[in-house]
Amino acid sequence: MRGNARGYALAYKMVAERDNEKCSFARESRLLIVAKARVWASEGWSVVITDQDGKTYTPLEFDQLLAA
Repeated sequence: MRGNARGYALAYKMVAERDNEKCSFARESRLLIVAKARVWASEGWSVVITDQDGKTYTPLEFDQLLAA
């Protein structure tokens, strides 16, 4: 995983896809990445979050990620 401006890897990556578009974001905070992912999913994007261990979460599993 690529590091951020401070030189360390970000823990969570979100990938959103719709039609021929693909966007990705990385954040340290579970709360922030889940909030962003929920907004994108509500707008019709297919969204997946990957944690630092490589486990993926779909919108139906976002609550599990927050509880971890």
